[in-house]
Amino acid sequence: MKAMILYEVGKPLTLVERSNPVPKPKELLIRVEACAVCRTDLHVIDGDLKNPKLPLVLGHEIVGIVEAVGKGQAAPRIGSRVGIPWLGHTCGHCDYCRLHAENLCDEPLFTGYTRDGGFATHVVADNDYAFDLPLDADPVSLAPLLCAGLIGWRALKKAGSGKRIGLYGFGAAAHIIAQVCVWQERQVYAFTRPGDRRAQAFALDLGATWAGGSDEGPPEKLDAAIIFAPVGDLVTSALQAVRKGGKVVCGGIHMSDIPQMPYSLLWEERSVESVANLTRQDAEEFFPIANEAKVTTYTTVYPLADANQALADLRAGHLNGAAVLVP
Repeated sequence: MKAMILYEVGKPLTLVERSNPVPKPKELLIRVEACAVCRTDLHVIDGDLKNPKLPLVLGHEIVGIVEAVGKGQAAPRIGSRVGIPWLGHTCGHCDYCRLHAENLCDEPLFTGYTRDGGFATHVVADNDYAFDLPLDADPVSLAPLLCAGLIGWRALKKAGSGKRIGLYGFGAAAHIIAQVCVWQERQVYAFTRPGDRRAQAFALDLGATWAGGSDEGPPEKLDAAIIFAPVGDLVTSALQAVRKGGKVVCGGIHMSDIPQMPYSLLWEERSVESVANLTRQDAEEFFPIANEAKVTTYTTVYPLADANQALADLRAGHLNGAAVLVP
């Protein structure tokens, strides 16, 4: 197999060739068809997320074909298409797992962070965290749904049923969830980097009611706001933008520090909440909704060997939608 390997935090990935991994009991060997690139991959490279498995294959938005199964697994999965998300394994016995909050498991494994991911031609994954996907769909289009879509959906659920939804950071997750909001007949208010007219036009093309810079206020108060950009300052901006009783949801796994702010921003029953990882139930809910809403993922495709360029383009904000690696 070929893989792009992170050997040292802060360094570029290196293309290597090595033997295919062997699935253990309750695991699958998957031939990767596509793997989307996520901002979390940058947080791992930059050391924002501590103690990654090294050397490491990044990538946690994986679509591929099952080629082999470990002992104890049902052979019928061979030849099927599956998706592998960020949450790659849970213990099943801690308090969180027993209370159906597996996203908060005390002993988790994370794909592309504490176990090898999909910036490769092959990957091994936990059978219980391999979601069935249609064989007649485009794997490149499916890949961003495995994190940007699932985390976006979990964040939208936490935001509640309000009509006016603000999305801060109009990247991979926001461009998917904006389409879901429009399908649900909500109004989307898109906040981009100041001056990013291309991203603002992209948001409007997807049906947003309004688009502007994150340094601007919306034309009317929002019912809720979701922050996808990893910028702590946006929490205070979003609190200023939501109405009384409004909610601000932080959708990223890492964010810069939230600055000191006056209590008046939080008063009148506004709230701030974070989203951590995902659950299998999120996938059971989201994939049918994405299909019914006819969500289109906008992607830029890179060959596997160009993973460093894809990461650089993501970091620089050069992408509309998501970058996807294809072996």
